[in-house]
Amino acid sequence: MIRSLRKPPPGRAAASTGGARHGLARVISKRGYCSRSQAAELVRAGRVQLNERTERDPEAPTRSDDRIRIDGKEITAAAAATWIMLNKPRGYVTTASDERGRDTVYALIDAAGLPWLAPVGRLDKASEGLLLFTNDSAAAARITAPESHVDKTYHVQIGQLPDAELLARLRDGVDDAGERLAAKSVSLLRAGEKNAWLQIVLDEGRNRQIRRLLAAHDVEVLRLLRVAIGTLALGELAKGAWRLLTAHEISALAPPAG
Repeated sequence: MIRSLRKPPPGRAAASTGGARHGLARVISKRGYCSRSQAAELVRAGRVQLNERTERDPEAPTRSDDRIRIDGKEITAAAAATWIMLNKPRGYVTTASDERGRDTVYALIDAAGLPWLAPVGRLDKASEGLLLFTNDSAAAARITAPESHVDKTYHVQIGQLPDAELLARLRDGVDDAGERLAAKSVSLLRAGEKNAWLQIVLDEGRNRQIRRLLAAHDVEVLRLLRVAIGTLALGELAKGAWRLLTAHEISALAPPAG
């Protein structure tokens, strides 16, 4: 086999020979230094050296064993897998930074001693409850992938008293914007005089799925809390608090590879 002996373009570091190539910003993020968007900003600012050369392209092809420095400090391979759970309050957005200046979930996490952790799925600003973070992107992808069918359990307060017909229609689902939205199960938790709490279980993740499903039936959502992912329950974790997952919880949570 003939290999090209062309030199890389000026300013572009030569890639090493081992491993698949990914964008430089993605590799920095996977090594647990910061988010991909933050890494891209560092690269564009000229603060990143790839194999001893300053690289300003966040998508520069990079291999897992390439040498990366940020502000002269070498960024080594990703840290051991770390998982935390947060009880997200209402009013926080699930992102590392927000161009509109809104509070983000990272303001609730004391990152001292932790690698960079990315959220596993999302909760919108108005939603509350269990939110996971990890630096194990492969396991996170398996949890959020529709084909994994990991159950997510929600408690939803609605602005009316449901009857059996409504619960059946929520289970049957609707077509919305080219997507089929349906709940795996729906049950009544408790009812007051004018509103009620439902338990809704989903086994695939679609953007704002519960809110869209209920809106299609003209049902007002008053509160929406995620209380469990798979066998991992929110439990007594205080609102706005977080904790590390145990090895047993991590093992039980993530579906097997393949």
